[in-house]
Amino acid sequence: MRAGDIAIGGDEFVVMAGPCAVESERQVLDTAVSVAKAGAQILRGGAYKPRSSPYSFQGLGVEGLKILSKARELTGLLVITEVMSETDVDVVADYADIMQVGARSMENFALLERLGTCGRPVLLKRGMTATLEDLLRSAQFIVAYGNPDVILCERGIRTFETATRNTFDVAAVPVLKTVSHLPVIVDPSHAAGVRSLVPVLARAAVVVGADGLLVEVHPQPEKAVSDGEQSLTLAQFDSMMVDLDPYLDLRKVAGMAFAAAGGND
Repeated sequence: MRAGDIAIGGDEFVVMAGPCAVESERQVLDTAVSVAKAGAQILRGGAYKPRSSPYSFQGLGVEGLKILSKARELTGLLVITEVMSETDVDVVADYADIMQVGARSMENFALLERLGTCGRPVLLKRGMTATLEDLLRSAQFIVAYGNPDVILCERGIRTFETATRNTFDVAAVPVLKTVSHLPVIVDPSHAAGVRSLVPVLARAAVVVGADGLLVEVHPQPEKAVSDGEQSLTLAQFDSMMVDLDPYLDLRKVAGMAFAAAGGND
């Protein structure tokens, strides 16, 4: 699947990084420059924010989209951002390169239907209590309405465990890649909910064959209006990207050996 000049689901490991919420132009531009330098190819950032409380920050809306577009012009990064309603699809598509469907919207079928005709790739997050079959049905909904460019995202599911924000279903990645041709990426930030665990889960995503990552990064996580506790600092993101290199190299070597053997187990 292609987004701009980037192939997702091929040989390249694609990293999408940026703040949970667009808060200001300076915050987004500083983050975009830093993550691009570290090796990210796509900038993430929420202009519209689905929040559990009506009193929480709900996003800057169109102004946030304009800030993301400015960051793209400055850095060359593509932009992924969440769309929450079918009525917002057109305006978000004017600014975004990839449309994100959040976990809470995975079964918003009016939205999925509209995204089938949006002309942009769609990243579909697994719902908090969704089975893999549920996730694939939602993906089929988008495809059936005319859009074959869907990326599946494992972001952890809600279980009885409370040590992490969600439970990272590590087996979901190889299962989805076995039963579907769609790219599969991992969101270690929401899976962990704890900043220190994000690099470890990112490493696990590489090892089990994910096609990329969606990571929350913020210049000052302690001041973030949303998800600061799970957002990496700019320096931590740099370190994580360096840490992933040997695992990515090992995966390439294993892939070449598998191909040389004729692709047989």
